[in-house]
Amino acid sequence: MSTEKPLILIVDDNPTNIDLLLATLKNSYRFGVCKQGESALEYVEKIKPNLILLDVMMPGMDGFEVCSLLKRDPETAMIPIIFITAMQDTASKTKGLELGAVDYITKPFHTAEVLARVQTHVQLDQMKKQLMDQNTLLEQKVQEKTAELQALLNCSISSMARVVEIRDPYTAGHQHKVARLACLIGQKLGLSDFVIEGIRIAGLLHDVGKIRIPVSILSRAGKLLDAEHDVIKIHPQVGFDILKNIPFPWPIAQIVYQHHERIDGSGYPLGIKGNEILLEAKIISVADVTEAQSSFRPYRPALGFEVAMNELREHRGTRYEADIVDVCLELISAPGFSFEDNIELGCGCLPSPSKDSVL
Repeated sequence: MSTEKPLILIVDDNPTNIDLLLATLKNSYRFGVCKQGESALEYVEKIKPNLILLDVMMPGMDGFEVCSLLKRDPETAMIPIIFITAMQDTASKTKGLELGAVDYITKPFHTAEVLARVQTHVQLDQMKKQLMDQNTLLEQKVQEKTAELQALLNCSISSMARVVEIRDPYTAGHQHKVARLACLIGQKLGLSDFVIEGIRIAGLLHDVGKIRIPVSILSRAGKLLDAEHDVIKIHPQVGFDILKNIPFPWPIAQIVYQHHERIDGSGYPLGIKGNEILLEAKIISVADVTEAQSSFRPYRPALGFEVAMNELREHRGTRYEADIVDVCLELISAPGFSFEDNIELGCGCLPSPSKDSVL
């Protein structure tokens, strides 16, 4: 904290008043003196005082106009102003306070009163600045802690995703690819950054329930048996159970739970339809189908984007929300689109082409 005395600017055209104020305040403060409103504005523009003692009646620009101009400027608006004037009517006092002055002292003034009021407002201003500095420091610390928590959250999410990847290396990167495409769809739909961040996290975790599926089923080359297919279909419920007690600011567990639901009610595990399904889950389901259809699986080579696009076109408006399909088709048909842009390797799933386009 600075040990330099506070700077007081006296604005008055009366030399006697100036001398009296200087004599009253000289032991505790530094001074600047201006005898006209115009010169006061020029002074404040160059040197920011801690407080201004401002006369109202001056030749040229009066004190009210000076105060009004200072309060309009963000650079000077916070400087406390005390009017010192012979005008004692209530209307003048009210006008001064409405313009933003912190106090109003009438002439002839008592030196003890001036000293006390100046001291009070200088101390208030110093405390206000200290509080603002503390708030700034606190905001910086909050931002730092928030960044640390965000990094911890991202690491935790990536670790959870990699647990499934380790068990199912054939589809490594699936969850990250789905998350990336789902976020691009959300952006195209005009969703907020907050909602898109929830989609990203849900996309990274949408297959975390595969942790309970035996590796022999996940990595099997060939058509799944009905019983194996039923085992695969429990993974949304398992994912929900894993995530439901984590206090995300988004409905992550519900999105994961619903990512295999279809708008015509043909999905699983709940069989819900239409508006019963979260928008985020609808987006992830389209991204999930697209990635699974176009990528390599143990039982078949990669089918490519054209097959994925045909799947979306065929079931547009029945299984999948029409506007989401349209946006997805626009994205993946754009020249140079790739799931590999700016993603980490994640984990994956094993769809069964005999039962659904993606599991």
